[in-house]
Amino acid sequence: MFRVVIPARYASTRLPGKPLRLIAGRPMIQHVHERAQASGAFEVIVATDDERIALACAGFGADVLMTDPGHTSGTDRLAEVARRRRFGDDDVIVNVQGDEPLLAPGHVAEVAALLAADRAAAIATLATPVAELAEYLDPNIVKVVRDAAGRALYFSRAPIPWQRDAAAAGAVDAERFAGALRHVGLYAYRAAALQTLAALPPSALEGAERLEQLRALENGLAIAVGIARTRPGPGVDTEADLARVAALLGRLP
Repeated sequence: MFRVVIPARYASTRLPGKPLRLIAGRPMIQHVHERAQASGAFEVIVATDDERIALACAGFGADVLMTDPGHTSGTDRLAEVARRRRFGDDDVIVNVQGDEPLLAPGHVAEVAALLAADRAAAIATLATPVAELAEYLDPNIVKVVRDAAGRALYFSRAPIPWQRDAAAAGAVDAERFAGALRHVGLYAYRAAALQTLAALPPSALEGAERLEQLRALENGLAIAVGIARTRPGPGVDTEADLARVAALLGRLP
């Protein structure tokens, strides 16, 4: 059994009011909620600090919890939900971003099952093989390397692992990113680990890379990394992303 929490903010530098932007006549957050529900979750909760989002979500029957507007991350918002709803320490909570209207329900179930199966892990997430050199070199795309047990060693915006000999020899593109994994930003947490993480101060590596998951690694929280069965669809950060996702949704059965 697992739960899904969808943190949703109205403010966005590049796309204000993002969760309420319409796609195929419905707010983006509704598409995300429907896909989360299709994952088999025990319950799906939208966590927001904005009355407009709460009203829209109530309109399509979502369970909504108003949370502290002072939270600086979705992780903090999840931790508040877990405290207020009195989740058990071992309960599994999947953080689904509110700007992923093409979310694959299967990915949500995959990451929850991964954490449930790895009792030594505090957090679980997914990755997918890097498909091209441009993706490998793009600092906006996070890469991850794993140990032999499938746990995260490091996440970076830099191209990792760096194939030194292949790069030096001017090897073909595929050899330069062989074995590289692109991180899929979907997380499952045990409720107790979520509270621990939210209580920790930002870490040095987190600040350098601007990647919150490095706070967990720096503080000894094990992160299981599974290989997603399919590549994720695009999220929405800009007007161009919104148009592309709307077109893709229009082609779905």
